[in-house]
Amino acid sequence: MTQRLIIGMSGASGAPLTVELLRQLHAFYPQVETHLVVTKGGEMTLREETDLTLQDLKALAFVSYENDNIGAAIASGSFHTMGMAVVPCSMKTVAGIVCGYSDNLLLRAADVCMKERRKLVLVPREAPLSTLHLRNLYEASQLGAVILPPMQTYYDHPRTVEDMTRHTVERILSQFGLENGAREWGGMDM
Repeated sequence: MTQRLIIGMSGASGAPLTVELLRQLHAFYPQVETHLVVTKGGEMTLREETDLTLQDLKALAFVSYENDNIGAAIASGSFHTMGMAVVPCSMKTVAGIVCGYSDNLLLRAADVCMKERRKLVLVPREAPLSTLHLRNLYEASQLGAVILPPMQTYYDHPRTVEDMTRHTVERILSQFGLENGAREWGGMDM
């Protein structure tokens, strides 16, 4: 069976994470079809945070869809996928997922992953988090989503923002069983 991974990009800060995720998938996992859907807010953030256009981003994916195409393949449970990563995931998108408000393709694809019990990884970007944000993230976790904020790590001695971005993407990939040699914590001698 073909391995397919849905990548959703919503309008929170973190567009370089989406770019790096697609680049790593293309470079290290050419057998995995990437299916990309980007919200209007995601497109705006891409322009603000990178030098890429939406067409450049789409060129990194195997297939891309318009967010208003609610009839796309990824909107159906009969279209088999490994799951979905929403990178970055805005608080609006989290709220829509938790409430089952599937009024666009990104939300519908996430809803399909949940109903089919497929892996759904949300990479929320917001700070500070309000009580409402925390409640929605908790509810998403209770519904089976993995909440993976792009937290900085220091044990791998990052030297650049790109190093931190790569590390976060490696952690996202590992949620889908895709390992490409990311440095793992080996413990400390006490």
